[in-house]
Amino acid sequence: MSIASDLIRGHTETIILAHLLLQDSYGYEINKAIQQKTNQTYELKEATLYSAFRRLEAGGFIQSYWGDQTTGARRRYYKITHLGKVLFEQNLAEWEEAKRLINQLVKVGNLNE
Repeated sequence: MSIASDLIRGHTETIILAHLLLQDSYGYEINKAIQQKTNQTYELKEATLYSAFRRLEAGGFIQSYWGDQTTGARRRYYKITHLGKVLFEQNLAEWEEAKRLINQLVKVGNLNE
């Protein structure tokens, strides 16, 4: 699984932005969604997740705000900005192109022939 994790790691910010396109969210909720979508086979390390939040916020791609929970710890929510949506679209296009190129490079035809 380490190879898949290495490939995914380079797309952490895009994964976060994809989640935030659907709804504002906080770190734990995003990580749980990632685990659910991957049938518990992948999760982000907390340090990786929060480092990505800091980079995205510093770049103006997301904004954070404090939730108004009345019980439990306060949560810092994140929402995607217009710049974040643009970045997501660019990253998605780059991913599609990379997938296409990798598929071309590793396609070996029918091995049963």
